[in-house]
Amino acid sequence: MLTPFTESDAISLVKTAARSNLTLEIRGGGTKAGLGRPVQTTEILSTSELKGITAYNPAEMVMTAKSGTPLSEVVAAAAEHRQGLAFEPADYRGIYGSDGEPTIGGTFACNLSGPRRFQAGAARDHLLGLRFINGIGEVIQAGGRVMKNVTGLDLPKLMAGSHGTLGLMTELTFKVLPLPETSATIVLAGLDEATATQVMAEALAMPVEVSGAAHLPESCRARFLGGTLPGPGATVLRLEGLAFSVKERVAKLIDAFSKVASVSHLDHDQTTSLWQEIRDAKHFHGDGRERPLWKISTAPSMGHQILSALRLQTGVDGYLDWQGGLLWLRMEASPEAELVRDLVKQAGGHATLMRASDEDRAAIPVFQPEAPAVAALSARIREKFDPAGMFNPGRMG
Repeated sequence: MLTPFTESDAISLVKTAARSNLTLEIRGGGTKAGLGRPVQTTEILSTSELKGITAYNPAEMVMTAKSGTPLSEVVAAAAEHRQGLAFEPADYRGIYGSDGEPTIGGTFACNLSGPRRFQAGAARDHLLGLRFINGIGEVIQAGGRVMKNVTGLDLPKLMAGSHGTLGLMTELTFKVLPLPETSATIVLAGLDEATATQVMAEALAMPVEVSGAAHLPESCRARFLGGTLPGPGATVLRLEGLAFSVKERVAKLIDAFSKVASVSHLDHDQTTSLWQEIRDAKHFHGDGRERPLWKISTAPSMGHQILSALRLQTGVDGYLDWQGGLLWLRMEASPEAELVRDLVKQAGGHATLMRASDEDRAAIPVFQPEAPAVAALSARIREKFDPAGMFNPGRMG
């Protein structure tokens, strides 16, 4: 394993690999090794020693950190000033059964976003600037430390979600935002998926600033919050902000929906625990790394329809997040890729095979196949950034 301690070390390693026609698997904390197609490379290049927060001004709400910095270190440093990452980066060690520590570089490389996605935006929307090394050993700096700094191609947004296929990120600059004073969650018990989807849409249309909206069917409700959520089935709506405001908005939601379901609410600590479990897909922890798991993004009105259609045709379990626009699906046996992708194509959206056996990941496109024109553009971009295809070859298809 190649382990640079400085950006200069990383440049030398990349240049040597380019001269020697080597291929490199870029690895941070190694917590998401099961995401993407398996790669067969000559060497592994670890960013684990490229770590440390290099700049942080709480008044500006901007932080800069090296790519291998543990995510927990970033979160803890921001929390000292009651700030945090508003996009709620997920921790997927539970679904992969992996060890190690998630890194800030890996978080942005995979563009991981949690339940607040529909309100706060995706991870890439919080990335302001970065430094990375391309496939010929050149250092490229893009973006900066201010919110509006883009002229021409927005490279930070291009790098976010590239899964290490375009270059080796060495340093990132990103927004940190104030943490809410408190939070609460409204729980509606007994709704089916279609009714729950309608209720979530109505709640988000109200002037109460819902920051989380999910539906946990009876098949998975008991795996969340220690089985204390009322059922059958639980539709959960999160509110955050100043204590007096949250209290008033809780009352408004209870009044609005008490006629359609049995309504209760959770306090701040319970709310924090529940939404971390929803974010990290806790229902699917301990399944083993080979039990197929899909993550589907679609229109909020279509998630429950995809779930219902799949239940009629195969063994499947899952729940809805993002007001119904994010669907987590665990298959009982095979990934059923053709069936899943056909339904997603009809509904509109994209499906990512988050977990499967190495054989299935090698044979099935992990990410939604691109249209020919988009695929050709993607190939040209990769060729410009990494001419020899050195970084994570084949990871994204």
